[in-house]
Amino acid sequence: MKLYTKTGDQGQTGLIGGRADKDDVRVEAYGTLDEANSFIGLAHAKLRQHGELFPDLLSELIVIQHELFDCGGDLAAVKPRKEGKLTEASVTVLEERMDVYVEEAEPLTKFILPGGQEGAALLHVARTVVRRAERHIVTLAKQEEIPAVALSYVNRLSDYLFAAARIVNYRLGEADVEYERSADVFRSK
Repeated sequence: MKLYTKTGDQGQTGLIGGRADKDDVRVEAYGTLDEANSFIGLAHAKLRQHGELFPDLLSELIVIQHELFDCGGDLAAVKPRKEGKLTEASVTVLEERMDVYVEEAEPLTKFILPGGQEGAALLHVARTVVRRAERHIVTLAKQEEIPAVALSYVNRLSDYLFAAARIVNYRLGEADVEYERSADVFRSK
């Protein structure tokens, strides 16, 4: 099997059901999800060094990588399907896991700087790439019909990655660095 097709040499790429310019907002959206997926893979590789501390997180990140492929495929379909591969159940799982991580970590009242342990920093990078993908998906949704779950999933995923980054630092004994000019912005229920 050859990895190259030469069909993209003129600046277009294949979609599910058609072709588009490589800078089309649809391609930007699913391409940015692919970029986020790569950073999640890098974070996963780093966190395996401390596998005994992160069995839950490691298995969740693999599931998320599959879901990002599903979401990208849903966005790559020129004719939107009634239902994509990604489902609301995936959004619910992210919310449930976030709640567990928020409960486990130290309470948060102020903005924090992205960073800390390398695995946490990589999850923060993935989070910001997911936010960029979300902006592309919002733009795409203004132009074309897309599965609604795609937008809610990426919105929740960025929050999940924030919570996951904090858990990595917490379990490795590294305190979050609060943004020094932050007011109290997070309140407990």
